Amino acid sequence: MRVLLTAALAALLSVASTSAFAAAQKDCQPQAIRDLERRAPQGYAVYLAMRNKAQFLAFLTCQDVQLGLSTAVHESVHILTEERDAYPLIAGDFLPRQHLVTKFYPPREIAGKFKADSYVQTYLRRGAASSADDLIYLLDELNAYSHDLAAASQLVGLKARDEQVDHRAGLAALMAFFLEYVEVARERKPSTWEGLRRPEIKGLLATLWVQAESTLIASLPIRGFGGEAYLQRLCDRRNGGALAELFGRPPIDASACVGLATASSPTGAVTK
Repeated sequence: MRVLLTAALAALLSVASTSAFAAAQKDCQPQAIRDLERRAPQGYAVYLAMRNKAQFLAFLTCQDVQLGLSTAVHESVHILTEERDAYPLIAGDFLPRQHLVTKFYPPREIAGKFKADSYVQTYLRRGAASSADDLIYLLDELNAYSHDLAAASQLVGLKARDEQVDHRAGLAALMAFFLEYVEVARERKPSTWEGLRRPEIKGLLATLWVQAESTLIASLPIRGFGGEAYLQRLCDRRNGGALAELFGRPPIDASACVGLATASSPTGAVTK
């Protein structure tokens, strides 16, 4: 993820150096930031926390301001996580990363449990993102997608006409990946399962999961946000037994699954 993020930033900043593109960006970005402050204050807090605001603005394209802002929030969360070695939470706190999880089994081992879509290829196949090799980066993505969906949900009024983006699919996918990761750990990775149950690790995981769950549920009334296949997996009572044992509660509130039919859209793009 870190290599890809650096490359993406370099590419975007290079494109932004052309006068026509830079002028267009300059025209829309001040209003977009004002919209972010007014509509999505938690996303605006991410913007404020950035030492180098240009890094945020590099991802803020004007063709679709809703997508541009939510993507900028997502990628900025990654930058802040690396800078502070802590997960920025939507509530405003920073949750220190637990580096013990880097010793747990690599997430790429669960790739075969899923149909090979763009999320599996990006986050669980070796060579695309660090999350395939290290749980700490899969958790980075879970947190970044929580911020992404939270911002997109609050910015839905800025949605480009006739444009559909699967804003919900990313978070639903990362939640499904983590749910399966814990399942495999309990079944056949005893050292990882033992590590996941350590109080400091379990506390971190529970915080990130509850944040993701609440963000996902809050988005369900919004049509055209996608993620149906992963939502169905999360809602299937045959899944999530290990996570329920770990947290002492069901993986997802049953009331969330009632609203599953409200989510519909074609498959969309991946935000890394």
